[in-house]
Amino acid sequence: MIKGFKDFLMRGNVIDLAVAVVIGAAFSAIVTAFTNNLINPIIALLGGNNVNGLAVKLGESDKTIMDFGAIITAVLNFVIVAAVVYFIFVLPMNKIKERREKGKEPGPSEPTDIELLKEIRDLLAAQQRNG
Repeated sequence: MIKGFKDFLMRGNVIDLAVAVVIGAAFSAIVTAFTNNLINPIIALLGGNNVNGLAVKLGESDKTIMDFGAIITAVLNFVIVAAVVYFIFVLPMNKIKERREKGKEPGPSEPTDIELLKEIRDLLAAQQRNG
């Protein structure tokens, strides 16, 4: 069980995933700063004096505020992070993978069951003749 877990960890996918999570977390801080300081002022310009200008208060309580500006910001954060991850990480890795696969030649094919049975039959027949 421990060996299987060790093989899983050392396969490479887990390490790649860990690197992606760390880079994604660091990059999301950059994207959040970008949207808060560049995109939100543009949204605020369209909706009022601040981003909450795109918010609607449904009742007397502050808990009833529907903040469309925050939703737009979250969607933009996601789109920017997804685009950067795709174009910086996924696309180049797919290109590298394609290049590696082009260089590979198919190996020898495995013999079929029928071919193996014929070979065993021939060996047994040769053994009976000699023996």
